[in-house]
Amino acid sequence: MPSDAGATAKVWSPLHSLPNNGFAFTDQLQHLGGFERLTLRVTNHLAERPFLSAFFGHCARHFDQVIILVDADAPRQALAEAAARSSATYVLAQQTVDSLFEFNQLDRELRAARGGVATDLKIVLCLAHGEVPQPAEDFVKQIGQPAHLNLRESPASVDALHAHCGGVWPVAFKFDLRRFAREIGRCRIGLALSSGGAKGLAHIGVLQVLEENGIEVDVVAGTSMGAYIGALWAFGHDGQFIETKARELEGKWGLLKLIDPAFPPRRGFIHGTAIQKRLERSIGEARFEQLPRPLSVVTTRFDTLERTVFSVGKVSSAVLASCAIPSVFVPVRLDGENYIDGGVSDPLPVDVLREAGVERVIAVNIIPTSAFLRCAREHEREQVEEKRRGFSFLHLLNQQVNYFAYGNILDVTQRAVIGGQIRAAEDACRQADVVLRPLACDSRWHDFSNPGKYISLGRRVAEENLADIKQLVNRKEPIHEHESPHHELAATA
Repeated sequence: MPSDAGATAKVWSPLHSLPNNGFAFTDQLQHLGGFERLTLRVTNHLAERPFLSAFFGHCARHFDQVIILVDADAPRQALAEAAARSSATYVLAQQTVDSLFEFNQLDRELRAARGGVATDLKIVLCLAHGEVPQPAEDFVKQIGQPAHLNLRESPASVDALHAHCGGVWPVAFKFDLRRFAREIGRCRIGLALSSGGAKGLAHIGVLQVLEENGIEVDVVAGTSMGAYIGALWAFGHDGQFIETKARELEGKWGLLKLIDPAFPPRRGFIHGTAIQKRLERSIGEARFEQLPRPLSVVTTRFDTLERTVFSVGKVSSAVLASCAIPSVFVPVRLDGENYIDGGVSDPLPVDVLREAGVERVIAVNIIPTSAFLRCAREHEREQVEEKRRGFSFLHLLNQQVNYFAYGNILDVTQRAVIGGQIRAAEDACRQADVVLRPLACDSRWHDFSNPGKYISLGRRVAEENLADIKQLVNRKEPIHEHESPHHELAATA
């Protein structure tokens, strides 16, 4: 709706006398592939606002989806009416003082026009090449809310955007633009990655299959190991890179690279700083607002056992808190609060995605059911019987001194945690659209020495469910069939 081009308010008169309830502006439509474009010119004339209201309602009656593009210099009454009639309003702005001032001014004017009722404007930052988004805390201080979405490598102007139409857009901009379009079209894809320790390496295989099949994920939510893998992926590393990092732990002594003992082990056996430093070697000091793909990390507040979701601040610190398995890790202190493993309060964060408005959710659940654990226990007994046929001094020694061994203190603690997770994870699965369960009978939560086993398992399960995933991604929502109004005056409503 540019203010200096297109048809004027004079063409709105057909709204009062529509022949056969047809669309009043058919002659002014431009046919552009799968959509139609109508350009109107508006002024500050007070009589135009009721026409605008009738016009938006008229368009909504004849089209399933209506996107209103309003130039920044358009009259405020046009902006106010468009915002009032829209289900979602996005303001595209640059990360400059002037642009953010304009956003604040628009927000105040619309709030005043609504009698003081808060607006639901969502700011979309158009970032230039190499431009880094401000920390969310600073952004909130300036405009009262964080940026809703970033368009990286964005063309400097609308003219530059149009100029790119015949050429090649930057990869980052194309990805962000598609994600923006899926949000507007209410078909975003969210990926929920569960906790599970080393078994969570299966998430890597799932990510690889999604990448190989061109399935784009808009939002990621992760708990514990799911948060660690999700952070690497949200930062921009692909599944092959993440597998390479996981295989650095391969071998009998790989687990030692993750251990920095706490002495005395009064609150836990491991500080966890070795894990945080390992993550930072891949993502540095990255903050959530700088990630190309939005990420939510689930932790549990130690004092109240409440779920806490981090989506601002330093990523590696939140991930460490999410991974802090009780009695294994010393609780992690952030902003004056102690946090432990997110799996205690929310082992499979499907609800985090649903609360964020994500319409389609793929859940990767590493948490076993009780029935699966019974089968796994039978498998273990068979292995024990085989080992008993020949006395093994090393096996006996391991059982006595290894805290991670079956039935010892850390194993008991972990099983107690899983016992509380099973029902919560199953409830979360019922909220998801597609559920992947990469489970193995001979798996151990601390078995980081064999990453290939779990990655292959994740790949296999994702490939087995690939048809369901593609069906979810390509699903067309039911289209509302418009009925012709019985009276031509109803067409203006």
